[in-house]
Amino acid sequence: MIVYNISTKVPWYISDEWLIWQQEEYIPEIMQSNLFDDYKIYRIMDLEEDEGPTYTVQYFTSDKERYQQYIEEFAPILREKAFARWGNQLLSFHSAMELVN
Repeated sequence: MIVYNISTKVPWYISDEWLIWQQEEYIPEIMQSNLFDDYKIYRIMDLEEDEGPTYTVQYFTSDKERYQQYIEEFAPILREKAFARWGNQLLSFHSAMELVN
């Protein structure tokens, strides 16, 4: 199993709007690629939240080829959409993990 992880620090003044956008627009677009089987949204608990919460969204897929296809065909377009909507207000990083055990 491959897990595609997107962690995002969100300022308080847009946190509610951003979370709704994630759930109603961004995540459904990613899932429409049909390259991920499921996803989960988490709020990271052990980070300082003075400036806002940090969320991580994890997308689960069965193999590296499906993940790579998403990265090549869909990720650039969706990242552009996110930047067009939120600009530099967010701090995000992306990682991929492979289930070992």
